[in-house]
Amino acid sequence: MTILVEVEIMPLSKPVNIADAKARLPELVQRAARGEEIIIARNGEPQARLVPLSPARPRVPGRGAGRWKVVGDFNEPLPDELLDAFEGRAE
Repeated sequence: MTILVEVEIMPLSKPVNIADAKARLPELVQRAARGEEIIIARNGEPQARLVPLSPARPRVPGRGAGRWKVVGDFNEPLPDELLDAFEGRAE
């Protein structure tokens, strides 16, 4: 049995000069969102890569249940020296 899978491969485009990228940012973002990788260069040297975001993973309530333990004094006030450090009053 043979299974054929069609995969669209976006060709790597030539690097885009940073000044051109600034002028064409909306277009480049749209291209990246469609899956194209955009290389941004300064003086011909690649400096950055514009790529699509990976899909966000949904939060699952309770996923970390049992992994952490809250100590008994969690809600107690912090010691003065630690509180001073947090508030920028440390010596």
